[in-house]
Order: sequence, then C-alpha cells, then structure tokens
Amino acid sequence: MTTAIIQARMGSTRLPGKVAKLILGKPMLAHQIERVRHAKLVDKIVIATTNKNEDEPIIDIARKSGVAFFRGDEKDVLDRFYMAAKEAGADTVVRLTGDCPLSDPQVIDEVVDYFLKNKADYSGKPHNYPEGLDTEVFSFNALERACKEAKKPSEREHVTPYIINHPEIFKIKNPGEGSLYKGKTDISNYHWSVDEEVDFKLVSEIYTELYSHKKLFLMNDVLDLIHQKPELLEINKGFTGYEGYQKSLKEDRITE
Repeated sequence: MTTAIIQARMGSTRLPGKVAKLILGKPMLAHQIERVRHAKLVDKIVIATTNKNEDEPIIDIARKSGVAFFRGDEKDVLDRFYMAAKEAGADTVVRLTGDCPLSDPQVIDEVVDYFLKNKADYSGKPHNYPEGLDTEVFSFNALERACKEAKKPSEREHVTPYIINHPEIFKIKNPGEGSLYKGKTDISNYHWSVDEEVDFKLVSEIYTELYSHKKLFLMNDVLDLIHQKPELLEINKGFTGYEGYQKSLKEDRITE
C-alpha cells in the first residue's frame, strides 16, 4: 500500500497555526488534502500530528476531510512518521508537509512511479521543480531502519536526512529534470511553501486567481499565472523555505 503521510502541527515557530489558516474559507491543510486525493498512485492519506492539545484543530480538519490521522511525538517527527506508517500498513511512504497547499498530484504520481520503476529505497521530486511541491517517497523498510539508527537532531526532526546521507546503505534514485514542466529554465528557486506571512499571501493570491474556475489547478497553471503576473514573485522574494532544516543542522553541531 502506498500511503501519503502529511506532517502538520499548529505550533509553527514562524507562522503559528498556519495549516488551519483559511484560504477562500477553507483551512489550508484541507485544500492540500483535496489536492493529494487526486494522486492516482496513492492509496491512503494520513495526517501525522502531535499529541499536544493545541493540535486538536488538525484532528478536526482530518475528520472533516475524511482522512486518517495519527498522533505522536512533537519533536521526534521521524518516530511519528514511522509509527503512522506502521499503523497504516504502508509498504511505500510518500512524505508531504502541511505547509505545501500547492502540492501537485501529478508531481506526486511522477515521483512514486519513478521510485517503483527504479526499485529504490528513496526518491525525491525532480530538482528543477519549485520548492513547495516537495515530495519524498521511500520504502517502509528504509523508514524503519532510519527510525532505529538515526541519532542527530536533524535526522529525528526532518525524517529523511539519515536515509539521504547514507547512500552506502540505501538505494537512492532521484529523477533529474521532471517531465511535467516544459520550460527551459530551472525554477527550483520559486518558493511555494508557507513558512512566513508573505508566503501565505502568495498562495492566497494564487488560489484567488485560479481556484474559482479550476479547483485542481496544477504546477503549469501556476507558472502560467506567474508569467501573466510576474509581480507575484515579489510577494515572498528572498525566502528559501529551508530555514528549519538549517536550524536543525546547527543543533547537530551543538550536540556533537
């Protein structure tokens, strides 16, 4: 079974409660669930949140969206992911994060298909796609081994670094440039995840422009919109979306 696990919590440091913030009257996380549902190679969706009381709104969103949920440790996200995948009976795990309301089901299917065809332990999204379409696919066996062996803060908080950093153990096969994007330039510098208030403003603008006439708008629809309105890129210019991981790497050095 291929299970998409979306990690989400209310306690974001930079933008608290962001996954429950409303876009066109619907929680951001509910929009993401709606989009992931269209992935043809995903059998089940699970929301992996924490056991803290403040994350009750996420459970409510999961229930109203009709998807499963799992509650686990707030800091040890790797263990939370592992236990969620184990409970779901997953063979193949798709890792998504709840700050990506532009998740593209076609991109998810592209990465899952690549992972399966290459009989890999781990595959990630094509390197030329925008940040915010992040999709990681890995085997349950790789996840289980990582959960048992990973020690560093960055490895426990961000789920996949232990796998990625040990190619001598795991078969890592990543697609080069993806086939869905037909452009000639690398657009990986586009920042489509929601980490700051300006990011939320950007995705809200995108939904306002596209959702009313095409509820399942895809990556190329967003790119067409940006081509028509390049000023959208100025809204959250200068952010990368990877500040959280950099913070964990600093914690690694302190621990060592």
